[in-house]
Amino acid sequence: MSDEPPAIDPQLARYSFQRKMDEIGKVRGRATELVTLYVPPGKQISDVMSYLRNEYAQSSNIKSRTTRKNVMWAIESLMGRVRQFKEPPEHGVAFFVGSKAVGADKSEPVTFIVEPPEPLRTYLYRCDSNFFLEPLLSMVHEPDLWGLIVMDRAEVTIGFLRGKRVEALRNRQSQVPSKHGRGGQSQHRFERMIEHAAHDFFVRIGEMSNEIFLPKKEQLKGILLGGPGATKEYFYKENYLHYELQQKVVQPLFDVGYTDEYGLKELVERATQTLHGLELTEEKRLIQRFLGEVRKAESGLAVYGEADVNRALDLGAVDTLLISEGLRRQRVTFRCTSCGHEFQRTLQDEEVDRVLDGPCPSCGQRSLTEVSNEDFVEGLFRRASASGAVARLVSSESEEGEMLSKGFGGIGAILRYPIASAPAPRSRATA
Repeated sequence: MSDEPPAIDPQLARYSFQRKMDEIGKVRGRATELVTLYVPPGKQISDVMSYLRNEYAQSSNIKSRTTRKNVMWAIESLMGRVRQFKEPPEHGVAFFVGSKAVGADKSEPVTFIVEPPEPLRTYLYRCDSNFFLEPLLSMVHEPDLWGLIVMDRAEVTIGFLRGKRVEALRNRQSQVPSKHGRGGQSQHRFERMIEHAAHDFFVRIGEMSNEIFLPKKEQLKGILLGGPGATKEYFYKENYLHYELQQKVVQPLFDVGYTDEYGLKELVERATQTLHGLELTEEKRLIQRFLGEVRKAESGLAVYGEADVNRALDLGAVDTLLISEGLRRQRVTFRCTSCGHEFQRTLQDEEVDRVLDGPCPSCGQRSLTEVSNEDFVEGLFRRASASGAVARLVSSESEEGEMLSKGFGGIGAILRYPIASAPAPRSRATA
């Protein structure tokens, strides 16, 4: 039997890291009382300690008594944390220590220790009114970036597919004349005029594409080119794009019926088979399947909302769990010290203190304490794994993700079997 810890789901690891960045980013100090320290891999701990001792000595010169006290405490606490490391972890380590402003001229100590997903590049110490997060935020990976072009002789729309979000950036109408009914010598003259106008329009499309895509050529995974008819093939074969972009055009080109913003979305859908690994297409497929089951009402293999999804997880009926990545909730257990009553609530971060300050739902006394606290999304991933279900984070930026977030409370499930008539689980903590 292996002693290795179970692998962490990459989606959950990314979510947890972003969640931690959100939490640290909200902290504010009354003055320069928040200390940030980045220790890269290979840095000698003895050198870090020597630097902190020097900063501790310098902080005694701070004029404000309160600020001086809080900064000296933060550095002293930081030295205690650093001493626990014989050497920095594989990717280095970041410390965030200081006094958080909580209103009414009061503060409370906060400490965060983060091992980044990628190696830290530089050693950094900073004392400010907020924690310095830029080196870590750059590690929150940008989603895959694809260029999008839909065109014909009359119109072009250019944009990006950024992860799961389609962005339309430019739309231009051409001045290419339509077909005419003239004959004789005039026919040849008008045909030359049309071809010259079309050439000028294609040159302009190439210039706009170069302006938009070349600055991001290193990030671009590819360019999807589509449109009705054969115009797109002519545009591609005649090399109107910069040669570096030309090499990124995905083959084959795609037939789409529109050349406006809707055409960009149609282009992405048409590319599903060619780009089978595209995050957006897989997300669309799952959400469409979920919506199809929701429409079947009682006979459908779908549930949504916290209560029904929890019941389906308890029954082991969930095949695919869909969670909006924008959810920021906690599952908190409270206990009343007066009557001993315990209960659970799923709350936004800022709602926990409100419940603690409120009355006990059983005896009415204001004597509630927090017993346990679990991130709501992490808890769903854990329960899905235990029941053999697949958990999927859904972007809140795509149309489908926005629908899940706003229309279904940010959580839904595709089931293995209907549960409308299934018995309730034998035991479950009540909400």
